[in-house]
Amino acid sequence: MHLFNSIILGVIQGATEFIPVSSSGHLIIFRDILGFKGANDLSFDAVLQLATVLAVIVYFYKDIWRIIVSFLKMVFLKATEQKEKNLIFAIIIGTIPAIITGFLLESYMDTTFRNAKLVAVVLILGSMVFYLAEKFGKQKSEISVKKGLWIGLFQCLALVPGFSRSGATISGGLFNGLNRENATRFSFLLSVPIILGSGLKKLLDIYQSGALGNVGPDLFVGSITAFIVGLVVIHFLIKYLKTHSLNIFGLYRILLAILILIFV
Repeated sequence: MHLFNSIILGVIQGATEFIPVSSSGHLIIFRDILGFKGANDLSFDAVLQLATVLAVIVYFYKDIWRIIVSFLKMVFLKATEQKEKNLIFAIIIGTIPAIITGFLLESYMDTTFRNAKLVAVVLILGSMVFYLAEKFGKQKSEISVKKGLWIGLFQCLALVPGFSRSGATISGGLFNGLNRENATRFSFLLSVPIILGSGLKKLLDIYQSGALGNVGPDLFVGSITAFIVGLVVIHFLIKYLKTHSLNIFGLYRILLAILILIFV
């Protein structure tokens, strides 16, 4: 893969991982349009995701450090605020469904799911979920372990390219009574374990296959690009969803799906 191609894919990954329009869907679509296809596409994309989760860790380092400190307090049986306990258990419980579903669907993600037409259909279905979440979400309650589990189940939808991890989990938060700001913040924190695990696994796969030397420099440049763009987009989305709904993203997804079905 050429360096320029890696930068383009890094920009796409960093821009779309957090905005609820589906990063994996966009990577598949743009690979089809621009002809950026190769034997290590899935692994390359997973490592780009690893770069964007690093952006989440950097952006939310205070929240993550607080979670780590609270977790250690719990381990050593020291007093911990109930709110912090709820958040920790919500993240742990919310991560489990995606891990199980990811293992079950791994072979499909490598083959069947990497299809532009499927992405288009899922983009439309995801837009419908966004609309229903905005229409029926109460936006009043705080995170709990039960809500974390439900949001984790919504996260499983993102295993199908085109749905969007952030869109699925934010919608799950809205359906479970969180306001947009809290749903968005929890969505980011919940993304860390699953994207980190996926990216590290794929990086290990590349190393064990001996293909790391073939994609190393390009992968590094694409990852740096995804990290920088990801930081900017996280900040934008946090600010935007304080006062705006998901509807504009739903409209974009529908228009994109129509273009894919017509031209791709």
